[in-house]
Amino acid sequence: MKNFKIRKELLAISALLMAFLSSCSEEFLDRPPEDSYSASEFYQTSEQIATATNVLYTVPWYDYVSSVSWCIGDLAGGTGRTWDPRNQDFDLFAVNGSHNTLSRGWSSLWAVVAQSNAVINAITVSAGADVPVSEVNNAIAEARTMRALSYFHLVRIFGSVPIIEDNTLWVNESYIPRHLVDDIYTFIKTDLQFAVDNLTNTKTTEPGRVSSNGAKALLAKVHLTREEYPEAYQLASEVIAAGEFKLLGGTGADGAPGNYNDLFLTENDNNLESIIACQWTDSGAQGEGNAVQSLYALSGITGFNDGWSAIGPSLDLQDSYEDKVLDQRYKATIMDPESFYPDLNGGYTAPPPANCNAQGTGVAIKKYVVGKVGGSQQQYPNNTYMLRYADVLLIHAEAIILGSIGSMAEAEQSINKVRNRAGLGSISNPTFDDVFQERKIEFALEMEHWFDAIRRDDATTYLSNIERGWYEIDNNNALFSRKITVTEDKLLFPYPTNEVLNNPAFLDPPVPFY
Repeated sequence: MKNFKIRKELLAISALLMAFLSSCSEEFLDRPPEDSYSASEFYQTSEQIATATNVLYTVPWYDYVSSVSWCIGDLAGGTGRTWDPRNQDFDLFAVNGSHNTLSRGWSSLWAVVAQSNAVINAITVSAGADVPVSEVNNAIAEARTMRALSYFHLVRIFGSVPIIEDNTLWVNESYIPRHLVDDIYTFIKTDLQFAVDNLTNTKTTEPGRVSSNGAKALLAKVHLTREEYPEAYQLASEVIAAGEFKLLGGTGADGAPGNYNDLFLTENDNNLESIIACQWTDSGAQGEGNAVQSLYALSGITGFNDGWSAIGPSLDLQDSYEDKVLDQRYKATIMDPESFYPDLNGGYTAPPPANCNAQGTGVAIKKYVVGKVGGSQQQYPNNTYMLRYADVLLIHAEAIILGSIGSMAEAEQSINKVRNRAGLGSISNPTFDDVFQERKIEFALEMEHWFDAIRRDDATTYLSNIERGWYEIDNNNALFSRKITVTEDKLLFPYPTNEVLNNPAFLDPPVPFY
């Protein structure tokens, strides 16, 4: 179903942008050489316009997804833990501006913004006269969606950042002001509304590309984050009613439970539940493949010398499951010692406890571990989700509960579809805590939990109470308990030090954009 996967021989513009990314310094406003290509010669046909956005689903996201998103989403979020000296600072809330992993995430997210801007501006100026306006606007809308998605990550991770629409206007400036958080969210919403109004892709016509309903789903999530519950409810309701997306393998109480594990099989990339996903390939080109399996998997599963188990499922996450037997999400997310996994390498039995003990957790990770599926070390073809339909259902339920809008029957239906697909029974009169629990389990180790935790009114208390300890295998599996006191200032991450040195505006108060 990956019918627009990046292939170098077909995508001249993608090759250009990948070269740009690989040559980037730490400065987030770097741009490609002006003599690298002629935009006026490239954007002349419908095919060229369509392929211009392909790279936005892969290369610029590579460092963020592969090396950073799980450090923030799961290590800081408390659903994962590590002893890895490179990334343990996220687990311990000891990250400073000199942290290399944080800097890689910053650069990667700004690469998404820069490349989105390049596509938007080049198409706007140079699109061929014979290309229908709807196709021009569709491509621009795809790029604006990706720009909005990157800014959505940036503002939640760092807070106030500069709003940049054209990198070429700022690349020689030494003082680039950062903007008000409210204005950044307005900018995100404006981009996504343009996408809602102009995207012509659908799940049927262009599997893998973002659609109008996909942009609407992301916009609903943005509104939920801002506690704008009527808007979140309305948009989520419209996405649900449209019927473009469905839970993979199950529709809720009226049908048999689906197989949750199927969501993470390579052959099910771009399934009906997938709304936005990074479109990885096994081409072998740097940045086109998925490196998550390399970090998550136990040694010996992938067929290569990776499988580093750099993160393990936290003890807190393991204790959060309502029923580890009935809930399919447990085995699809967490690999227990000596458990059998028929989808891995024709059948795989996890090793005994001494060797199935990622980062002292007594277990390992199964989610996003797909085994020998081609590719090479850190270059696997399975997609990673940025947004899927289960999220829309839980957004819908949460907006109803916290916004006192809609009906409790609607909230029950939405949350129970997620629960029933996983094999759990329905609940009545769900609360915010019920939705939060479902989100924690549904999206565990999908680099998401931090963003849910910081939305809580009691975020610092919640994060401070998470068990971040481990089992001492050599001491009869004794529990070494560790909890970290999280203060309000830790709910945002610091700007990379080199960026502050290069742009002292980061030290000044943010200014209005509008």
